Amino acid sequence: MGNKVLIVQPISKIGEDYLTDKGYVLKKGSGTLECEIARDVADCDAMLVRNAKITPMIIDAGSRLKVIGRHGVGVDTINVSYALKKGVIVTNAPLSNANAVAEHTMHLLLSCAKHARKIDIAFRNGNFDIRHTVTNLELSGKTIGILGMGRIGQNVAKKAMYGFDMNVVAYDPFIKADMVDKNISLKRTLEEAVRDADFVTVHLPLNDETRGIIHHRFFAAMKPGSFLINAARGEVVNETDLLEALDSGHLAGGAFDLLNQEPPPAEHPLFGYENVILTPHNAAHTYEAFENMALHAAQGIHEVLSGNVPSWPVG
Repeated sequence: MGNKVLIVQPISKIGEDYLTDKGYVLKKGSGTLECEIARDVADCDAMLVRNAKITPMIIDAGSRLKVIGRHGVGVDTINVSYALKKGVIVTNAPLSNANAVAEHTMHLLLSCAKHARKIDIAFRNGNFDIRHTVTNLELSGKTIGILGMGRIGQNVAKKAMYGFDMNVVAYDPFIKADMVDKNISLKRTLEEAVRDADFVTVHLPLNDETRGIIHHRFFAAMKPGSFLINAARGEVVNETDLLEALDSGHLAGGAFDLLNQEPPPAEHPLFGYENVILTPHNAAHTYEAFENMALHAAQGIHEVLSGNVPSWPVG
């Protein structure tokens, strides 16, 4: 019998077919609670996980576990350091959803510029004259500040520059000028990158250094009347400070695919803001990205179990 792979949550058929074609036995997960995953992984050599939390208890329960394949890019739900300590390799799929998230970012940015939510609500409530009282923005000639110039950030920059004729300034301490398009102006600090930006988009990973990094000093550095868009991780934004920036009018509005708590409570204050666009952490939820994530996670698992160096190791 071939090695057994636990599929914790449903994935696209292309990923399952890849693994079965390679001779692996697939085991479908019974749930995403810690106790359920721990029970399911006990007899498995690998685990393919979407957004379920993978804890030390789960890793310890996998006595045969050799690799965890992450269906996506972010690995903040996986205790990577503990996995590596136990000899379990973690892989992800960094090429899988960059275009999907970049497109969603531009969708959110456009929704802000065109006051989409405010106009939609007013029109649905019978206010046709909203067309005379709300004036939209054109993107051409505006400046976008991009925080984080990984694959997603650079994809957003390309779409903004060559699709909408925007000026691009960016911040990423790990990126040098010769690593990005020559038309992008790299700044040394977050504050410099947002000072003259009409729109700021966040594409930073979540770690100890970035948690809550978008706080009151950051908002104070932003251009009055600008917009904040976050399609990275909710916890990089201090929501108390965000609310203050919105209430003061310093921010014209914002758009967020993620919040500090998911799912958010029904009484979350951002639900009440007419100038805020919210989506339920679905920026990467395209048919194409789901197929890429499933296939690339499966490929990482096969690379490890077949004794090869994984293309996208984590840690």
